[in-house]
Amino acid sequence: MNDILKSLASLSIEGKWRKMKKKDIFKLENILRKTENNYVNACGKFLVYDPSTDYIWFLQDKNENVKAIIINSKNTLIPVLCGEKEIPPLKFLKKLLRSKRIHSVQGLSEEVIFLENILEKSGKVTADIFDYDLMSLDTLPSKIGLLAGPKNLELKVPQMIDLDALAPLQAGYEQEEVLPRGSTFNPAASRVNTTNIIANGLILAAELNGKFVGKINVNAVSFTRYQVGGVYVSPDFRGMGIASRMTTEFITSLANKGKGITLFVKKNNIPARRLYNSIGFNIKGDYRITYY
Repeated sequence: MNDILKSLASLSIEGKWRKMKKKDIFKLENILRKTENNYVNACGKFLVYDPSTDYIWFLQDKNENVKAIIINSKNTLIPVLCGEKEIPPLKFLKKLLRSKRIHSVQGLSEEVIFLENILEKSGKVTADIFDYDLMSLDTLPSKIGLLAGPKNLELKVPQMIDLDALAPLQAGYEQEEVLPRGSTFNPAASRVNTTNIIANGLILAAELNGKFVGKINVNAVSFTRYQVGGVYVSPDFRGMGIASRMTTEFITSLANKGKGITLFVKKNNIPARRLYNSIGFNIKGDYRITYY
């Protein structure tokens, strides 16, 4: 890890960081399209970029080629360093840290570690770190396998009228899988997240005997890929094959739309990794989310 930090932190007199302006959008889009498979979340944030709240900086060499990008979206820093090993000082971060609260850094592990080091020197204290496998699916295998789950299980796309029934599942997911240690769960914010997920429409819920017991959704859409997340089954209904059937059908429906699919799964979540492997996902790298 020390070698990674040293190589990433080495200075380059060739490059210069700039804040993105409207004229730069197509130039940055070009590099993001080329590296999309590793940066689906970053591409998704770029596509919904709001100049009133978000910031994007890019590293440009002497020939005006874009070499790296850093996105700040809703208090999250997302590095897109594209394998660059010579990174000039990120002086713009000092100004950002004085005016904005950084809640998390997420992306490829090496690149997140690089920003972790900078934030640590700036006095930021780490609250929690989650390490994942980044997985990718481009084509469904010819045979997915038999769908499991209870016979009376129904899968449906929730509507806004289902908000009250779906909100507890999203709350459970956030508390189990997302909330950093020492943080306080915010029910109001979670409900807003649920509303946005339903409005987006790329979600599937599992219903058993008239009750929602599981959910899965898309949490980012890039140029040619979906990023799947929010996979959750209520504790009392686990071990029944609900997650397997729900995930398989949702992934199949997304793949039939003609886009590739990306997700990241915790390294110690063996059942989920087995499920994704059975559907056809392959590990592409290490992903990391650090909370502050």
